[in-house]
Amino acid sequence: MTGEPKVRTVLGDVDPAELGVTDSHDHLFFASAKLPGQELDHWGAAEEELLGFKSAGGTTLVQWTPFGLGRKTRDLARVAADIGEVHVVAATGLHRREHYRENLLDAVVDSLVGLFVGDLTEGTHPDDDFFGPRTGPRAGLIKVASAFHGIDDHARLTMTAAAVAHEETGAPIAVHLEQGTGALETIEHLCRTHDVPPERVILGHLNRNPDLRLLREIAEAGTFLAFDGPSRANHATDWRLADCLETLVEAGHGAQLLLGGDTTTASAMRMLGGGPGIPYLLTTLAPRLTKLLGGDVVTAMLVANPARAFATSWRK
Repeated sequence: MTGEPKVRTVLGDVDPAELGVTDSHDHLFFASAKLPGQELDHWGAAEEELLGFKSAGGTTLVQWTPFGLGRKTRDLARVAADIGEVHVVAATGLHRREHYRENLLDAVVDSLVGLFVGDLTEGTHPDDDFFGPRTGPRAGLIKVASAFHGIDDHARLTMTAAAVAHEETGAPIAVHLEQGTGALETIEHLCRTHDVPPERVILGHLNRNPDLRLLREIAEAGTFLAFDGPSRANHATDWRLADCLETLVEAGHGAQLLLGGDTTTASAMRMLGGGPGIPYLLTTLAPRLTKLLGGDVVTAMLVANPARAFATSWRK
């Protein structure tokens, strides 16, 4: 690698020390074929949610929306520039197959490495337009996804492309774990088969599978563990989240833990009449965790840990 570690935001590369309080997994814009009618595509709502996050003390939001799902990277840059003093990181990569129109996947599967590397180093394509000119800001991470309790052919394809793109650029790889499963299989594929350093891998949605023994085994592999999507009772989040984090901190893995909101639907965005919204992470969840774990531990999850997780000495 070359140069000092930087975080690649939609407005340019920044020193990781500048990130401050970070929502390590969220969405201002997202649109999936699997979630009709729940699109996050409202400019005003995105701006208000980010303003609410800033007012609560937030200074960086990492959007995990990958290619082809309405990530709107140019709008991300506009929102960040208009609000000011809040960094926003965009993603490249691909989600699970069922989130896409088949014709879009057919158009890109043979060129995934080029797509990912181009998004990271040259600039992002307009939404859903692989053949158009690159006019958006650069992505700062690669987002891929596991299958339920394992890795299917689609996940194997996208993870392999992500590993090659990581080798070419140094970009961190963030993984959607379907219902929190498939973590060990993902580690085996990325870190052991393709030699991606575990500290360059961020595993998401681990709160959805609150198996404490399994979480310790995952953490021992050395990856970052993201606990995201608060206040979704059907995903067993808030009421088990504290136990998961407490167990991992006591086992010595506090430096690997990240927190995020993962607001993926209109019904979860406060400014569109739902909730709890993006600010909830800082207004409600963080204070509760501070009472249990202590301020230093929670601050590390929100500040020091994401500064290491999302920074890299970019090769390109």
